Amino acid sequence: MLQRVLPVLHVLGLMLMFFSGTYLMPIAASLIYADGTWMQFIDAMMVALGSGALLALVTRRYKRELKPRSGFLLVTLAWILMAAIATVPLMLAIEGLSFTDAFFETMSGLTTTGATVLTGLEKLPPAVNLWRHELNWLGGMGIIVLAVAILPLLGVGGMQLYKAEATGVNKESKLTARIGDTAKALWLVYFGITVACILALKAVGMNWLDAICHAFAALSLGGFSTYDASVGQFDSPAIEAVLIFFMMIAAINFASHFLVWRQRSLAVYLRDAEAKAIVVVIASSTLICSIYLAVKGTYPDFPTSLRHVAFNLVSIATDCGFVSQDYDKWPAFVPLWMLLLSCITASSGSTGGGIKMIRTLILARQGLVELKRLIHPHLVAPLRVGDTAVSPQIAGAVLGFIFLYILTVGELTFFLVASGLDFTSSITAIVACINNAGPGLNVVGPAQNYQALTDFQVWVCSAAMLIGRLEVMTVFVLLTPAFWRK
Repeated sequence: MLQRVLPVLHVLGLMLMFFSGTYLMPIAASLIYADGTWMQFIDAMMVALGSGALLALVTRRYKRELKPRSGFLLVTLAWILMAAIATVPLMLAIEGLSFTDAFFETMSGLTTTGATVLTGLEKLPPAVNLWRHELNWLGGMGIIVLAVAILPLLGVGGMQLYKAEATGVNKESKLTARIGDTAKALWLVYFGITVACILALKAVGMNWLDAICHAFAALSLGGFSTYDASVGQFDSPAIEAVLIFFMMIAAINFASHFLVWRQRSLAVYLRDAEAKAIVVVIASSTLICSIYLAVKGTYPDFPTSLRHVAFNLVSIATDCGFVSQDYDKWPAFVPLWMLLLSCITASSGSTGGGIKMIRTLILARQGLVELKRLIHPHLVAPLRVGDTAVSPQIAGAVLGFIFLYILTVGELTFFLVASGLDFTSSITAIVACINNAGPGLNVVGPAQNYQALTDFQVWVCSAAMLIGRLEVMTVFVLLTPAFWRK
């Protein structure tokens, strides 16, 4: 076992040293805004750099190319360790913040969940708010994918990391000949769209800090905000429209965005079965829910209903987590439907979570094929999604994933119920956390946060975030005896 763990620990040390550089942004913000926290971020940087250097030094004799299965261990440990290290500036800057709550906040940031245990966000030092949102942004494309472009320079191969971190069912495809170039291409697209979002938000009325923070959260589908009221603080249809556009962009496979840029053609989106399904599902759901609320009299007219449903439904369905209204007070059908969409809507290769649209399409197609076979027992019908044939192995993997996903939601919900939390809050908290969507309902609803939970409940939700972000199997494979055998 040690022969498998020690090389991973060496790479983790190198990654921590790299991660220490991410503190430069909040340090700069602290100096610009003179909020007095720059020394605390420097201390945190030294902790990350020193811990990483020590870990890398102690394990340097075990430096070697990692085996593919080690990628799963590295990814899981990296998310846990970096979330733990990222708590240091929060605990130094926010008086009375426990490690449990700080870890929840940083895990929420890195997994792009957007759930928070903090209140008075608008009163936090600007550098602290920027740090929270930077964690969102880094987690959006994945710290591991970023490291894929860096680790080859340190003599560590990256393909096994990409396979372990990449979302969706097609993990073998690459946009470029080399995996490092693939990671750089994805980050280039991610960075470019983020800059566009920052400029758009500034143009419609946000200040620079709010624009940067909310752009980071929108492109990562992370959902953190600089205000307790989230986007509702601005009460601006223009800001909501900009965020809707960029949340939809972030919910589509970034490989598709890269191909659009490289081929200079929007036809790529028309060939993307997931992208088309996402647009259809969200557009039809928005229309139906808007009509439903208008008929129920929740809002005085249809345009008002459409505005509020469009923003909040897109936010939850794409697993972002911004809110502009307390939709927990809407007729139950709409918020429950939004949470259901959070399970299935985001594309593979996007920054969203949940089951992903590609798995939903595969499962739906498989169901239709089985129905036809009841009528025609000898039917030979290949499974296809768009123009792509789906192998039986992939279809089986999808079924296995969804089974483990549902089982995990059920088990973690029972943990929360057994700890004293009511059922509605329990199941919606777990669904929101495992989908990396942010707010649930009731105690953890859009007008509340996760502060009311006990320490045990907070740790359960933190585990749900990690499991969801790493797509269930990456974590659970570590629990199988076969993984640790030679």
